[in-house]
Amino acid sequence: EVNQQARCRELAKSSSFYSTVYSEIEEVGWDHLVRAGGDLSFLIFRVLDKKGRVHVMEIQLDKAYPRVPPMVSADVPYIFNLKWSMNSRLKNLVQQFEKHLEKLQGFWSTLDEIDRSLQIVDSKQASRAIPSRQIHVGNDCFIILFIDINDPRSLPECRFIGLGNTVNSLRKTWKRNVDKWERDKAFLENLECLLNTQLPRLADEETNNHLDECGICYAQYLPIGDELGPQTGSATDYTCENNSCSKAFHSMCLVDWLRSITTTRQYVELLVYLYLLIYYESEYNFIPVHYVL
Repeated sequence: EVNQQARCRELAKSSSFYSTVYSEIEEVGWDHLVRAGGDLSFLIFRVLDKKGRVHVMEIQLDKAYPRVPPMVSADVPYIFNLKWSMNSRLKNLVQQFEKHLEKLQGFWSTLDEIDRSLQIVDSKQASRAIPSRQIHVGNDCFIILFIDINDPRSLPECRFIGLGNTVNSLRKTWKRNVDKWERDKAFLENLECLLNTQLPRLADEETNNHLDECGICYAQYLPIGDELGPQTGSATDYTCENNSCSKAFHSMCLVDWLRSITTTRQYVELLVYLYLLIYYESEYNFIPVHYVL
């Protein structure tokens, strides 16, 4: 964050575009800035909703900004209609995003109820932007639920996948009990009532490790973009071994953060060097010459 702020401050001196963007980032707050492109045409902000969920918003700025409105993408099922004028600023964009998040609280609460309790297929790829979940119901059978974004407490659309007899039995039970769905009941209670069975739950260890967010960027997945190379969109891949911490991190965020601290820069470079030695020795049974001190 310190390095980003210093770089942005230097750019601000070179043109009105950089100066404008720099001042508007300050208005939003540097603590909300996750990453900034080298020319400030690409910004990533993190925003907390009322339930404490962290959301990442990516912003593309044209060099004619603010005459040309920014382009926005985020981890939401649909993007809000941006209201923009020549007098609009980035803080207005963030405020509109926050209001959009408020409308989706019920939808995400339903997804959270499902994700934290049931056995989700490809749970690491489960996204807040996707209104469906594929759930394991036992005997090699699965159901795909499609949650209504605007009315998440309503009866979801449901599809069944698996072996014929079991799936047919579940489908018939669902159709027979469909009138039993009650909006005032918890989603899982409704679901099990319609299927007339108790669904498999997550094991304790899976529950504790589910949906871990990075302790630095506060997102579960890295943003999607060419500048991140092969790590684009990847989930957290490192957990602190200190039992009093046990936080999850993206290795890229961890290295960037450590490198920003002058006193640890040499130490990080040594760790990277040692990691490469171990990697090449274990994978290829040799140590490359250009990594030898």
